[in-house]
Amino acid sequence: MPSYATTGAAEAVRQAGAVPVFADIDPYSLCLDPVSVAAALTLRTAAVMPVHLFGHRADLAGLKAVAAARGLLVIEYEPLRPVDEDTRRRRENAAYLNARLTGVLTPPMAPELPHSYGSYVVRVPGNGRPDRDAFARALRARRVWCQVPVQTPVHRTAAFRRELWLAETERAADECLALPVDALTTQRELHRVVSACNALGGLLRVAA
Repeated sequence: MPSYATTGAAEAVRQAGAVPVFADIDPYSLCLDPVSVAAALTLRTAAVMPVHLFGHRADLAGLKAVAAARGLLVIEYEPLRPVDEDTRRRRENAAYLNARLTGVLTPPMAPELPHSYGSYVVRVPGNGRPDRDAFARALRARRVWCQVPVQTPVHRTAAFRRELWLAETERAADECLALPVDALTTQRELHRVVSACNALGGLLRVAA
């Protein structure tokens, strides 16, 4: 299962009497990476649990192929909801931002893995948390809502601490920032998001 998520999935595994084992994520979808899952399997592995994150569907085909080779179950944690009017509106808002944002890396879209944009998560690339967090503070000063979507990967929390290094998980935790894209976001608010992000010129540097 992924560590880059909320603790809910790990808690569900523990409540079922099993032990959560964490694998890394794909850097584009931010969902469980089949290659990392394959490397994490042991003789005690019972199932693979993908989490569809921020509205992006995990690579179920790839994960099922890995699981089938070992006779394992694939158990989705909270399958994605069907497309509705709110989803269509979020997709329209996301398309507006995708076409206009500069200085941040917008969420990639894969036709075979549709995105419903439950959250619109961009990357602020750089040297880690000071850069992303400085960018976030500057956006809030310009009255743009934003938040860090995953503050701490699950494997680094007190309840599920593991001594392992998940490179893409750590990078996502350092770089990702959620911007407003919900169905109630107005055109004026979207324009403010674009103006604020682009006015910053991308990455903010913090004085040493």
